[in-house]
Amino acid sequence: MTTRHDAPGARLRALWGRLSPLPGGAWLFSRVLGWMVPYSGRLGATVTRLEPGYVRVELRERRAVRNHLGSVHAVALVNLGELASGLAVMSGLPATVRGIVTGLDVTFSKKARGRLVAESRCDAPRSISASTPFDVEASIHDASGDLVARVLAHWILGPVASGPPAASDSGVSG
Repeated sequence: MTTRHDAPGARLRALWGRLSPLPGGAWLFSRVLGWMVPYSGRLGATVTRLEPGYVRVELRERRAVRNHLGSVHAVALVNLGELASGLAVMSGLPATVRGIVTGLDVTFSKKARGRLVAESRCDAPRSISASTPFDVEASIHDASGDLVARVLAHWILGPVASGPPAASDSGVSG
């Protein structure tokens, strides 16, 4: 069985365009996304807005994402930020460009509790002729609007014909 890796941004935008107007469409889109990307799907976040280069994702605090201190686990926050930044990048890329995350930096500002909102915005390049580093930030806020964490995702973007280098080619060990 082959896996489709072509034009993920166009597929994401088309799926969002079909599902988001429906009652429960954002929830359904998020479940389909979770089926397509099982690891991210385990987080249980819901995409509430998706535009080329912009995403808003919500995460409801629940037992599955808590740590021993009764707040949202640090790695759940990293996953939420990576999901948001990844969707922002992928939704903004043209079919001629693809990418891979090569690193993540995170800064935690306070304990995360309650409903969390992650937002990410980027101006993805419309064309690329060689492998290019590209950084995208996601900010995560709690229900009162306080910053909980920032996640900076480091990407390598490249043309589809030659594609981005494998993570091992960029100095990142697997």
